[in-house]
Amino acid sequence: MNKTDATSDLPLHGRISCSLCHGEPIIFDETRTQRAQGDWRITANPLAWGNSRPEVLVLGFSKGPSQAGPLRNTPHNDIPYRKGRMQVGKILSHVGLLPSAEPKSLKAMVERALADPNGRFGWGSLIRCTVERFDANDQRWVGSGGMIDQFMATDFGERIAANCATRFLRNLPSRTKLIVMFGLGAGGSYVATARKSIEAARPGSWRSLNEVAYADETVTVVHVEHFASQGANIPNWLGINAHPRSRLGLLAREAVDRALA
Repeated sequence: MNKTDATSDLPLHGRISCSLCHGEPIIFDETRTQRAQGDWRITANPLAWGNSRPEVLVLGFSKGPSQAGPLRNTPHNDIPYRKGRMQVGKILSHVGLLPSAEPKSLKAMVERALADPNGRFGWGSLIRCTVERFDANDQRWVGSGGMIDQFMATDFGERIAANCATRFLRNLPSRTKLIVMFGLGAGGSYVATARKSIEAARPGSWRSLNEVAYADETVTVVHVEHFASQGANIPNWLGINAHPRSRLGLLAREAVDRALA
């Protein structure tokens, strides 16, 4: 049976029971698996929000610095996009997945959607556990929300990504037509790296739709600006400023429209 013959619900809203990459029963937010060289590790705290059978699945790479940390006592719905929900709303609105509204209203829409197990959206990350890299200068581990290229360039990162993508993206619910991925990378590097992992998990006939979108027979993946992107990247992508980056926002909107038509 291949992916076109089988569908599977995504994880339910809440903690996910998964020890695939750790090789042993996990203790949530305590069990860690580390690369032999000691510079990368994952913490066993896989999570999901929203609908387990969504029309639209929204993914980051992993929990970034504002989301990583002691999660056992953090209310579940307070964890994702902790400092970026207004930006998430602006980005999703720009591609037509939320209505046009004032920023505070968009933030409230995102918060309701994250908490809604019966809504349009499912939420998670390509790597469901927290990915961290050791910062030798500060002598501490740092959540690596924006380091997908470097992480997946290692054998350790490639294996973790393959396990996660295969388990959670190979057989998607039949209702799921669109995956929105936060992150573009320099020269589209994030797009290329994520695509490699997703295609490996879902072997089949993949095609490029444009610079930020690709699709197989059943699902379209569209990359949008990262909600924590620095400087003028988000206003440029949104078309607020006259900038070449705004073209990538328009390409994302076109691909979303096509996927949900």
